Amino acid sequence: MASEEIVRFFIEEGKEHLNTLENGLLDLPATVQNQEEIDEMFRAAHSVKGGAAMLGYSSIQKVAHRLEDYFKVLKEETLPIDRKLESLFLQGVDSLRELLELLQSPFGLRDEDADEVFSRVEPAFVELEAHLKHLQAGGSPVDTPAASASPAPTGNLQGDVSEILRQMLSLFRQQESSESRQKLAVFCQHLQELASESSPWISLTDLADRAVRNENNPYRILAPVVIVELREASEAIAAGDEGSIAPSFSLKHLAEAQPGAWGHYALIRSDPASAVKALTDVFEKPQLMKLAKMLYKVAQA
Repeated sequence: MASEEIVRFFIEEGKEHLNTLENGLLDLPATVQNQEEIDEMFRAAHSVKGGAAMLGYSSIQKVAHRLEDYFKVLKEETLPIDRKLESLFLQGVDSLRELLELLQSPFGLRDEDADEVFSRVEPAFVELEAHLKHLQAGGSPVDTPAASASPAPTGNLQGDVSEILRQMLSLFRQQESSESRQKLAVFCQHLQELASESSPWISLTDLADRAVRNENNPYRILAPVVIVELREASEAIAAGDEGSIAPSFSLKHLAEAQPGAWGHYALIRSDPASAVKALTDVFEKPQLMKLAKMLYKVAQA
């Protein structure tokens, strides 16, 4: 049996890979046009599959393997991307996240729970495989995604939020400008209206709005914080857990960032793997060694 530390590392790394998959799926038409990005999604699914296989988590391995196979199709072929394809891929990634959350729960990933999750996602995988073959054979796409300045709510909070975040992510990938920031702010206002009865959601979307309007924040810093926090908050509301919604220090800092702030700060997410990557991107080796010694002293205190 794997040690608790190894399992914890697998979960943390797995969540990073899930963020890669979800961010890519939020704007899949643009993602498939960028070979590096679709390769990254393929590698993310492959990494989760390999780690799960090594630790003996067959259900996680099976789901990740299926996703890997379907991303391989997108890697190797140019296919039209429609809403059905996006939706089915998201269902697969959602099931992978559910399995990781079960693994992290006090009871761990029990066989009966894993089987139940896999049985629910299997029809989506069957449909996804069939739809990919349909598109490969030249079949017509279903409801092709199109950009909209004011997407109409459907009553499905997570679906509506995902659609707006997909369009926001597309803007974040463009060159920074006052016009694109204004569009991002409009999307934040639309997001706020989707759950206007929730005070935590109102506070979060207001901070996101202030952050994207703040021209001191570069898009490369804004995008991962704003997209991830809004998506996770919508999931909390859908699960009836809006009390867990709390803006991170990073988002608050982005809302109040002063001129030149990013010449002195590095944005670090709370999980260790992301923190290490952020710090190694910013610091030279001597600085990293000094930081490691300081952290060791703090940990021993």
